[in-house]
Amino acid sequence: MRTIAEFEATARERLDPAHYDYFAGGAQDEITLRENEEAYKRLRLVPRVLRGSDKRDLSVDLLGTPSSMPILVAPTAFHRLAHPDGELATARAAARAGTIMIVSMASTTAIEDIAAAAREVAPDPGLWFQLYLQPDLEFTEAIVRRAENAGVKAFVVTVDSPVLGRRERDDRNAFHDLPPGLAVENLRNIGENRSGGTASHVRDIVMSALNWDHIAWLRSKTRLPVLIKGLLHAEDARLAVHHGVAGIVVSNHGGRQLDTVPATIDVLPEIAAAVGGALPVLLDGGIRRGTDVVKALALGADAVGVGRPVVWGLAAGGREGVSEVLEMLRADFDQALALCGGRHPADLTPDQVRR
Repeated sequence: MRTIAEFEATARERLDPAHYDYFAGGAQDEITLRENEEAYKRLRLVPRVLRGSDKRDLSVDLLGTPSSMPILVAPTAFHRLAHPDGELATARAAARAGTIMIVSMASTTAIEDIAAAAREVAPDPGLWFQLYLQPDLEFTEAIVRRAENAGVKAFVVTVDSPVLGRRERDDRNAFHDLPPGLAVENLRNIGENRSGGTASHVRDIVMSALNWDHIAWLRSKTRLPVLIKGLLHAEDARLAVHHGVAGIVVSNHGGRQLDTVPATIDVLPEIAAAVGGALPVLLDGGIRRGTDVVKALALGADAVGVGRPVVWGLAAGGREGVSEVLEMLRADFDQALALCGGRHPADLTPDQVRR
């Protein structure tokens, strides 16, 4: 298998149909879900020539965490729905690739076990932790301490989910609970009658009142960098700089929250301009090829995250499947970078992308 589409086809064959729809689906009519990929197809690359190098350096440093390439593992929930080894396999593959894995708070494996699995492969793995800040701030702080003790290097707060979007595939499949034996392990003991772990459980802990004061509260509780994920508006990016966050992730939640919002690549240039280099800008949504990575970096991203492609690799082949996806994307990006006349991701410039 040499394309993400081929991995997805294999994953679809192997997964329970309801579980495939959970991973593949988006909100309502899934317009944004489709647009995330289609938007890249409307962009054209303009290569530079006579700038070649026999050896390219794909590595980046993000807030003190080195990565062998600007392609990260985005946070996605419930990996054990895709493969029995779940997040353990993903963590080992990310560590082998030398890239950053952003662990989902809604993982089906505890952060301590994920970190231990990653350290089996690399002594100092690049693990970040995604948070949904919860109404119970005391419990939120307890999760922060657990993640810190496990060795994560940054927190990524998802801010686009005051409520959860309506995912009609899940409604049609009546998929609202994890199967017996699986749990949202990082949320055990959140409160009475909440010690299990169901898909609907996440709906119970999103915070509709989330605001900048909560981000300030989190920054006061940890010395680690705090990024916010889910920005689509340039003014929110300016506010992020004003409020002192360490970085932002341009994201529409993979088209799973508010349908008909723009593709992330379409709003990236104005957000990058609003930030003005004051902090790292990451992007996720729709990355399927190395040329997609080149376009995102040229238009202002410092790195990109991939979510569904990792899940398809996991479902198709466990740890080895995830490794193959990451190495395929690395090779594809390296080739596209070379053909665009770049030696390093920072060489890419906005004038190399046209509509």
